[in-house]
Amino acid sequence: MEGFISTLNSIVWSPALIYLCLGAGLFYSILTRFAQVRHFKEMCKLMLNNNESDKGISSFQALAVSLSGRVGVGNIAGVAAAIGFGGPGAVFWMWIVAFLGASTAYVESTLGQLYKVEENGQYRGGPAYYFERCLGWRWLGILFAISAIIGCGIFLPGVQANAVGNAITQVFGEGTAVVTSFGEVGSNKLIGLAFILIILAFIIFGGIKRIANFTQIVVPFMALGYIVLALIVVFLNLDRVPAIFGLIFSDAFTAQAGFGAAIGWGVKRGIYSNEAGQGTGPHAAAAAEVDHPAQQGLVQAFSVYVDTLFVCTATALMILITGQYNVQTEDFNAVTGAGTMILQNIDASTVVASPAFTQMALHSVFGQFGQVFAGLAIFFFAFTTILAYYYITETNVAYLNRILNNRLPNLVFKLILMFMVAYGTVNSAGYIWNIGDLGVGFMAWVNVVGILVIFFMYKPTMRCLRDYEEQKKSGGPVTFDPVKLGIKNATFWEKRLEQQQKEQK
Repeated sequence: MEGFISTLNSIVWSPALIYLCLGAGLFYSILTRFAQVRHFKEMCKLMLNNNESDKGISSFQALAVSLSGRVGVGNIAGVAAAIGFGGPGAVFWMWIVAFLGASTAYVESTLGQLYKVEENGQYRGGPAYYFERCLGWRWLGILFAISAIIGCGIFLPGVQANAVGNAITQVFGEGTAVVTSFGEVGSNKLIGLAFILIILAFIIFGGIKRIANFTQIVVPFMALGYIVLALIVVFLNLDRVPAIFGLIFSDAFTAQAGFGAAIGWGVKRGIYSNEAGQGTGPHAAAAAEVDHPAQQGLVQAFSVYVDTLFVCTATALMILITGQYNVQTEDFNAVTGAGTMILQNIDASTVVASPAFTQMALHSVFGQFGQVFAGLAIFFFAFTTILAYYYITETNVAYLNRILNNRLPNLVFKLILMFMVAYGTVNSAGYIWNIGDLGVGFMAWVNVVGILVIFFMYKPTMRCLRDYEEQKKSGGPVTFDPVKLGIKNATFWEKRLEQQQKEQK
């Protein structure tokens, strides 16, 4: 099975997907005249919007839910894997993906807001909704919904849960070995798993409001603490910083692990980490209460910067400055020594696709405190990401449920996700990461192709951006009229404008 998953992974993550994601980001950057740079100040201002309602969450809460999906174990273990397989130059390509991907995030999240619907007293939206309502292609909406449910409800939670389990072991130790159907598992990990499942059940059975309230506190606190620790590492080694940046830039084009490896791993881990183009961000964006669809699109573009340019860069600098990393080919076997070890700074048996590099970097500077902090960061980053995956799964189950009209599927997928969390917690990291990559790849293929088709046929996000820029320039109150812009089937916004006009009379 592991061999089959690896083969399928290589097909899904072929160079075609890598260059499609880069190309889409560049395409939208040019068309929006690099809105991710021009509107940086506006992004920061909109991020603090607190217009929460009974049906929707605030922009900041939507940002927190989205960041809980973006800022996960990919920021810690994913960056380590990018460096370990692609060399230091992979970090440069992660930055490129973030810069270009911010425009893709604007496009997909604006679409999520534009074509959202009100169902059972809450806002819902995402690629499945905008493919059906904008293109009229229900089949594509169903295809994305199925791929998102499989990816976020089955494949991806195991990656995060595996990191949570390892973090528990790191902080509390293995404990007594207990024989399970998965093999021997430490008692501390099993106790931690029981605690995780109880808290997870409490939050996910409370809906988007409970998820938003939890993530808006935990995500900023942990991200800020993590970045502060990274800055301390940087300042303690300030004399090495110019050489490290020089290494990143030079290795991006004369890569230790090969130019293709640097781009491939930088782009793959960049997309996995910041999720731009993957189609996950629009789900949280659609739940926000805003005055104009472009506003939440810009907020979500900012979340890509937070994820990659801040948190991922913090991880990369800690690893590279402390020298706690190896660079090897993907086929390197630590037991037999087969394959190629390109650069060895630490023990060759260290698992590359894991948080090990980051943990060792923090331990080398802060000792045991660094080890414990890394464990706590991994725990909270991974746990909040599981919550985001659940919300995405729930939204797509709700989309399909309009056809089935049955409440049972939502309960079934709650239980499936909890089982996958249990499975991922006690299983091996390498195999789990391959499964996670498949989940990301499937969604990215469907979403990136779909939003490009939407652009060439209707260009709604460009119309939204121009309309928002013109209203801001005129200095008047911001409103949104999709009919005036020639945008069809944005029924939520049509009804909202009609209601506002009635209240003004």
